[in-house]
Amino acid sequence: MKKETKEEMIKVMIGEIGDDPQRDGVIDTPKRVVKMWKEIFRGYNKKNEPKVTVFSNGQDGITVDQMICDTGNFYSHCEHHMVPFFGKYWFCYIPHPEGQVLGLSKVARVVDYYSAKLQVQERLVQEVVEHLWKKLNIKGKEPIAMGLIMEAEHLCKSMRGVKKPGKMRTVKLLGTLKTDTAARAEFMDWVNKSG
Repeated sequence: MKKETKEEMIKVMIGEIGDDPQRDGVIDTPKRVVKMWKEIFRGYNKKNEPKVTVFSNGQDGITVDQMICDTGNFYSHCEHHMVPFFGKYWFCYIPHPEGQVLGLSKVARVVDYYSAKLQVQERLVQEVVEHLWKKLNIKGKEPIAMGLIMEAEHLCKSMRGVKKPGKMRTVKLLGTLKTDTAARAEFMDWVNKSG
């Protein structure tokens, strides 16, 4: 679709909500919105998929066998109402002793990529974990464990509809985080203390 056609759609939307698309304050809004869409919905473009760098566990003489954790923020858009949901994520994994270790920034990049499209939080947590699990599962040396928790406020709930604040938490656990209560407790303890 041509950029001009997209801008015309935004003008119609501005008129539909009761504003004047020719008003000084919003006259350039269609251009800004089309430019913003390209940025915040970059997850639809496969060219933007982040390269996930991995390193062979033990290659430098140190075999990593402990839980490796990362946390950060994320921003996405509800596919039902096209309004933002945003919050925090907690990720951890235990690499296979003969497997791969993730590069430091890769979790955040993968979270950002899958967040950058219309989403539901349940799918988002699933897509991130599946992507990272696959990248670490080389030659059958899959990680010992992996977990991701996402907690977000959904503006489709807090600013419209029921108009009640609150956060939704989604959890995806694989490997020993799913089967070993001690490993799961360690992960959840870290999440609850760093929340």
